[in-house]
Amino acid sequence: MKDHFLRLVLGFFLVISAVLVFVAVLAVRNIDRTMATSDWVNQTHAIILEVEGAFSSSVAGDGALRTFVLTGTARDQAACREALSNSADHLEVTKALTRNAPAQREQVLRLESLLTKQADLARAVMAARQVGSAEALRALEAAAAEPGISDIRRVVEKITSDEMALLAERDTASYRQAQTTRWTVWTGVVVQFLFLAGVAWLIRDDRAARQRVAATLREANEKLELRVRERTAELATSNERLATENLERRWSIQALEHQVHYNQLIINSINDSVFVLTKSLNISRVNPAVSHLTGWEPTELINLPLSRIVQLLPDPAAGAVPLTDPVARALKEGHDLRHRAATIEDKRGARKHVRFTLFPLRDRDKVVGGVAILEEMPLAPTPATSAPSPVRN
Repeated sequence: MKDHFLRLVLGFFLVISAVLVFVAVLAVRNIDRTMATSDWVNQTHAIILEVEGAFSSSVAGDGALRTFVLTGTARDQAACREALSNSADHLEVTKALTRNAPAQREQVLRLESLLTKQADLARAVMAARQVGSAEALRALEAAAAEPGISDIRRVVEKITSDEMALLAERDTASYRQAQTTRWTVWTGVVVQFLFLAGVAWLIRDDRAARQRVAATLREANEKLELRVRERTAELATSNERLATENLERRWSIQALEHQVHYNQLIINSINDSVFVLTKSLNISRVNPAVSHLTGWEPTELINLPLSRIVQLLPDPAAGAVPLTDPVARALKEGHDLRHRAATIEDKRGARKHVRFTLFPLRDRDKVVGGVAILEEMPLAPTPATSAPSPVRN
């Protein structure tokens, strides 16, 4: 629950950050556009001022030229030259301002050609005036027939009207950008407020859930403490009972150990050879008398088949040789096999006559092995027709 709440809050803050970044980027872009528009507006106004300045200087130069033709004074000539020079300067500035505007530059080049013609005409008139006033008047009259100030005025008005139209378009675009920026900012504020309200609601809901969980935990802790006290009392009682049972069990184990020790002492004290057998007739334990009788160490006999060293002799009362092993049949049927003649082979390979007795071992009425007792007896002749019957597993 905590991880889910943290993921939700983190998601809200990421969205809020994204909205802030979007609004900031859009606002900065609109500001940059506004600044670019402002620079362009200043440039447009500068073009208009320079064009009008070129036209004013052209008109002043034309007036000074006409005065110079009438008066012939150096002052009027200098005024004409200065006006034409100012017109050329304004034209150069206008050309620089319209360097990256092909449509405007075309009009400026047309204006340049007209101003160039005017300057050439002025120089021709001033040269004619220095020769004589009649020549200058005829040159001035010829100049009046050529396009002049009126054409320059039309070109200037065309450039001015085009620049004013562009100003109107840029003003509309600036207004739209300002509106877009305004709506974007207000929309971002509203969205931020909604997201912040969502985060506040999540925090409030999480706080209420935590309070409910805390109350539930307190109640559960109280119940758990009560159950712990009850269980502690039960465990204390159980521990006392287990301590008593452990003591009794330890006494029982000690008694069993003593009994096993006594049984081992009893078996070891028997002079006859004792073999403890598994159900498959393998030797699992022997007493010291077996080592005295066979010369085998107990460790050498463990897990060996009994038939490896002991063989039953045929029972004369039984007649024919039995088909099954009498020892295996006795263990399977669970009855004793007493005082059967047998031979045992010692470690040197010599055989001795013994009397074989078998008692089955039971665990809950189930035969799990047997105890074989061998009593050594003097060697007696055996019938020629008799043959030892091996004890088979």
